[in-house]
Amino acid sequence: MKKIVNIALISIALCGFAVAQQNKQAALTTVGSVDIPKYLGKWYEIAKYPNKFQKQCVGNTTATYSQKANGKLEVLNECLKKDGTTDAAKADGKIADKASNAKLKVRFAPGFLSFLPFVWADYWIIDLDRDYEYAVVGEPKREYLWILSRKPTIDEALYQQILSRIESKGFVPTRLVKTPQNMTTVRGAAVEKQNL
Repeated sequence: MKKIVNIALISIALCGFAVAQQNKQAALTTVGSVDIPKYLGKWYEIAKYPNKFQKQCVGNTTATYSQKANGKLEVLNECLKKDGTTDAAKADGKIADKASNAKLKVRFAPGFLSFLPFVWADYWIIDLDRDYEYAVVGEPKREYLWILSRKPTIDEALYQQILSRIESKGFVPTRLVKTPQNMTTVRGAAVEKQNL
């Protein structure tokens, strides 16, 4: 009987180990190199994983990157809210991996808190067009994901190719929500232009 119990315990332990190994994701990889001056400028959000800090946004979401005189980055995120007003938030950015420039850190918290590591969020560039026409940004835990483009729309065939690549990196394409970029304000409310 003792032998059977030992075999059962070993079997349970091995099953638990196998499940843990299966659930363990491979480390997230970034693109090999990012030319920061080329990356600067305005990006349109094509799709994203829903998140709490963008829940007020209904469309026209953009991120504009610029470089300060001290070499640090600045990010201006803007979007249209349901009431037709624009929401804007500025963040400081810094390069976390100077070998590739593909791993950035972004902070929306006040400057006096910048010494605290947890106020800096990972912002990794995991897919990038060679002409810098689109980019995909994620982070190592795969909780956040954005697809960005220099134009308000992206070709559907290209979008599907991007989805295939991000899936191979451990992201779930079905979690993505497309961002309307054709919103306008009518009588104090945000509406899509084709609905006018």
